Amino acid sequence: MNVMKNIRIEKLTLNVGAGKNADVLKKGKKLLKNIAGIEPVSTVTQKRIPTWGLRPGLPVGCKITLRGKAAEELIPRLLDAKTNVLGLNNFDNAGNVAFGIPEYIDIKGVEYDPEIGVLGMQACITLERPGFRVKRRSISKSKVGKQHLITKEDAVKFMESRFKIKIGEE
Repeated sequence: MNVMKNIRIEKLTLNVGAGKNADVLKKGKKLLKNIAGIEPVSTVTQKRIPTWGLRPGLPVGCKITLRGKAAEELIPRLLDAKTNVLGLNNFDNAGNVAFGIPEYIDIKGVEYDPEIGVLGMQACITLERPGFRVKRRSISKSKVGKQHLITKEDAVKFMESRFKIKIGEE
């Protein structure tokens, strides 16, 4: 098989949405720090939506991005919280896998913290192939060729073989 067709994990992003509730945001930051061991960053609104009471610059959540070994060690624990079953709707057409974890206490190695209470989060795994750097580099950016893109089927096969997940109804 062509080594340029091998799929790998680019990054793992953990996200806690808090809305306008500052208390949930504080708990979410503490939760992400407990799970990953690094300080999360706040996500802020970009648009003004008066009916929801949102204005630009208002913090509405927090996230952490993990790459390399840290991401590869955490992914099996997150999938175990979902009992290693994902639905086809968890995969998009660009080679990304996203799923929610309703309660953080389902993750192996994470203890219940009374200060946090019961809180959920979203996890997104971004997959890539060697050569995807052409779309991010600063000089002579170009598109990734159609034959080289990761399809939904490719992502499903990779997750099944690498992490032994089952595809079923979530």
